[in-house]
Amino acid sequence: MIGGVILDNEKQEKLVESEQEEIDYNQARDEKIAELEILKQSVEEQKGLAQNYYDQLIRLKADFENYRKRSEKEKKDYLDWGKEKILIKQINIVDVLQQALKSAKEANNIESVVVGLDMISKEFLKMLKEEGVEEIVCEKFDPNVCEALDIVESEQEDGKVLEVYQKGYKMNGKLIRIAKVKVAKNNKKEEQKD
Repeated sequence: MIGGVILDNEKQEKLVESEQEEIDYNQARDEKIAELEILKQSVEEQKGLAQNYYDQLIRLKADFENYRKRSEKEKKDYLDWGKEKILIKQINIVDVLQQALKSAKEANNIESVVVGLDMISKEFLKMLKEEGVEEIVCEKFDPNVCEALDIVESEQEDGKVLEVYQKGYKMNGKLIRIAKVKVAKNNKKEEQKD
């Protein structure tokens, strides 16, 4: 019997040990299943966030496209409005030109033609001034606003503008056309060197 009790004790210990292993296995499995559920829930949350970000991106892209189209339309409208403003002024000048032409055809003297041309010139200058365009005054040669087409020896001081071939203009302080001029080169300096 002693041997039988020992066997029963061994069996019982093995049985207890086996039951404990099964309990440990079940606990580990339950823990892994719980972790898996947490991971599945986290993945679902991340998928929801990603979808939300994607939807926001699509809306933002559409908003930007609409903004770009609206900006281009506004820019075109502003340019058209600017052209219209200038063209109305030029139409007024055409009116003056046609009036001068009519007067020139009816007139017997050249003075009426000169007066008509003077009126047209004044209308053009008035329009340019209203648009911020001003003539560059060239008394002394300045390479920033003048281009010397001709340099002639003269009694005048060096760099003095003798003649303006084509006037230069600035618009709101920015050079839009350079003046083309004839410039003096003083010949007395060369004579003193000789």
